[in-house]
Amino acid sequence: MKSFFVYIVKCKDDSFYTGFTNNLERRLYEHNAGTDKNAYTYKRRPVALVWYEMFTDPSQAIMFEKKIKGWSRRKKQALIDGDWNRLVQYSKNYTEYGKGEGE
Repeated sequence: MKSFFVYIVKCKDDSFYTGFTNNLERRLYEHNAGTDKNAYTYKRRPVALVWYEMFTDPSQAIMFEKKIKGWSRRKKQALIDGDWNRLVQYSKNYTEYGKGEGE
């Protein structure tokens, strides 16, 4: 059965990049090798993997990647930290918490 991954890397400038791949090891190598000069991570290398989730259905993985890309930085950090209470809190109270600093 083929595996697909949604992942978050932390860049040298402390920003996050969210992506989708069917080969996580290869994709991390590509990010750090700078194979695409137009890529978001190219000038922000090195990058470090901080979170990933494996899927067997590529459609579900792509949907989840798009969802995460729309999240605030603090919500992504809650996911990375595995802090489900904060993740839910930031999901329900967007007007109270807003996007946060640096977003």
